[in-house]
Amino acid sequence: MRWRLLAADTGMAETVLDHAVDQPVLAYATTAAEDGAPAIYLSTGVHGDEAGSVWGLLAWAEKNRRQLRRGAFLILPLLNPIGLRLNTRADHRGLDINRRFHLAEDPLSRAWQRWIAGRPMRAGLCLHEDYDAQGCYVYELGRQRRNVGHAILARCTKRIGMDPRRWIDGQRARDGLIRRKKMPTHLPGMPEAIELHLRGCPCTLTFETPSEFALDDRAATQAAFIQAALEVFQP
Repeated sequence: MRWRLLAADTGMAETVLDHAVDQPVLAYATTAAEDGAPAIYLSTGVHGDEAGSVWGLLAWAEKNRRQLRRGAFLILPLLNPIGLRLNTRADHRGLDINRRFHLAEDPLSRAWQRWIAGRPMRAGLCLHEDYDAQGCYVYELGRQRRNVGHAILARCTKRIGMDPRRWIDGQRARDGLIRRKKMPTHLPGMPEAIELHLRGCPCTLTFETPSEFALDDRAATQAAFIQAALEVFQP
């Protein structure tokens, strides 16, 4: 498995959070994150029908081994392995993982909560794709006064442009950015990014590429988003 080879090469610590049928759900922490440095949280594969984000995170990681050896990162490379295999949003239980991160009784959510407990974070990047998207867009939720989403989008949307819609998923958008100033109340559960926010992550960004575009372009754009975000958040 390429992530395990990458972990062996960069010194990342591996944790098996759960098993989805015959597949382990893996989490990785770099040496600096294990030592308590504020980390960048990177997650994808929550929805199995969003393959571009999964390949994009792997492509970025394999290209940036030096950053992984030196920097503080918490990485969840594929939270829904059976969904990816079957190209389904839901997991092997037929459940939407991204509405269950608050549930201590759910085996995966409970393990995830234990894994992140007490770990300081600089920012959380949750990588997704959207069937209806007309370009790239990002949800931003944070305590900082200035928006960071526009600066990041401007650096990563060369292969796929920004989504031009003024309303996305029922929320006002401007140049691909949906800025959440308060907690949404319409969701039937707790998404990963919001649960991270509630647990003290100062800024979470949920990035979306259009899942009907070419896979190579989507993966490259996801990787570019990660690197652009690091340029904003890393000291």
